[in-house]
Amino acid sequence: MHPNSIFRGHPDAVNLAFAREQGFGALIIAQDGLPVIAQAPFLLAEDGQSARIHLLRSNPVWRAMKEPVQATLLVTGPHGYVSPDWYGIDDQVPTWNYLSVHLSGTAERLPDDTLRETLDAQSAHFEGLTAPKLPWTTDKMPVDLMARMMRTIGPVKLTIANIDSTWKLNQNKPDAARLAAADGVAAAGIGLATDHLAAWMRDPPDKEPTV
Repeated sequence: MHPNSIFRGHPDAVNLAFAREQGFGALIIAQDGLPVIAQAPFLLAEDGQSARIHLLRSNPVWRAMKEPVQATLLVTGPHGYVSPDWYGIDDQVPTWNYLSVHLSGTAERLPDDTLRETLDAQSAHFEGLTAPKLPWTTDKMPVDLMARMMRTIGPVKLTIANIDSTWKLNQNKPDAARLAAADGVAAAGIGLATDHLAAWMRDPPDKEPTV
């Protein structure tokens, strides 16, 4: 997380909404003092207190998860380069803006008989975003092929105990400079999804819940 508090301290609801929208992250655990990472889609529970994931059983994270382990789900969003020339003020330096949410807690394998439920819930959520296309369901898979594929993956639950984030969007600059930099970010496109990043820069999320 960024050390400057102006980029941090956003409400859990803001961070969870961002993580839910992204739906993909890096699950990180420690093994023998070294980080082990698995990238995977995830589905947040309605209450935001847990996330459901499925991993290949050959994945190093799955193999290391014989017992519940401490883990962080790193969810990143748009990011991009910011030139100091875009601010319209002097004595500035280059920087990189980005959005990142960390969901930390305990990760554990779930019983095998919960795998189909996990897969159905994930596919229903993401297929729902493809409308007006008719949603794909696991029932469309041949039974023998589905059974064979399910033997290669396992369900995981992350129980979330802590939520942290960085929303680095030039909030430490005067409004005019921040908005000018947003235009520069959108035009230059140096980074990932810089149009989305520029939109966040123009309208950073509130750090206090709104009533």
